[in-house]
Amino acid sequence: MSFLKKIRSYMMPITMTVGIVFHSFFQHFYIITPYLIFLMLFITYCNIELKSIKPTKMHFFLLLIQIVGSLIVYRVLVSFDAIVAQAGLICMLAPTATSAVVITGMLGGNTASLTAYTFMSNLTVAICAPFIFALISNQGDVSFFQATVIIGEKIVILLILPLVIALFLKRYVSPLYKTVKKSQSGSFYLWNIALLLVSAQITQFILDAKGTINPYTEVVIALTALFICLLQFIAGRKIGKRYDDTIAGGQGLGQKNTILAIWMAQTYLNPLSSIGPGTYVLWQNIINSYQVWRKRKNLQ
Repeated sequence: MSFLKKIRSYMMPITMTVGIVFHSFFQHFYIITPYLIFLMLFITYCNIELKSIKPTKMHFFLLLIQIVGSLIVYRVLVSFDAIVAQAGLICMLAPTATSAVVITGMLGGNTASLTAYTFMSNLTVAICAPFIFALISNQGDVSFFQATVIIGEKIVILLILPLVIALFLKRYVSPLYKTVKKSQSGSFYLWNIALLLVSAQITQFILDAKGTINPYTEVVIALTALFICLLQFIAGRKIGKRYDDTIAGGQGLGQKNTILAIWMAQTYLNPLSSIGPGTYVLWQNIINSYQVWRKRKNLQ
């Protein structure tokens, strides 16, 4: 077990490296990414007691930064470059990663608080994202209502259906529900598989984008993602500290479901904007790996 725990501390950077180096092979399997997201959410929701999901002031402030902050970022950057603005928006808007609960547990944080916020964050994005995307993206002849329905249908199915299935199993197939509930670490390994595929996909995408996007713009997008990543981790920790929930606050706001963000960006925004959450994957996992490494070092 100690060997497995040690490997888990370095699994994320190893996974990303493998995905980048062997991108030409693994990028072909990117199509299964939405199913991995579905499974990760399903496993996480099986560990949620609806009665324990109690909104707190900290959660409210985090959601405010996530939603309003994304619009502010877009408004500030759109006059500079529309693609950079969309990349910044999606990096702020992206909901909390399902694996954030696992990382929070590894860091000794309040997993119950973050579980509640993960649900709230994903549910909020499921409700708000269709309207935001329909307003800023080019939908051609499709009306605002039609665009909202099209976007909302896919996002809601992906984020809400796992909860419905989890609640169904809890009520009618209790043995299976309890088995899944005891297997929460499965989300972490599913996340790493998805991270492998996303790393491969975004690497291939950036290589294919040569000639279609200015290299300067790519650098600006990557630096924008870095700035937003650091800003959210710092802001989340500062807000969390006020409510004696520092780790959950930082992970809740800083650790994004970039897999979902990349999928949404490539589906509903300018596909090149997915470079934003694509590089955000790198930044957030460097931060997470450092935090987990430092935590392990202090315990030894």
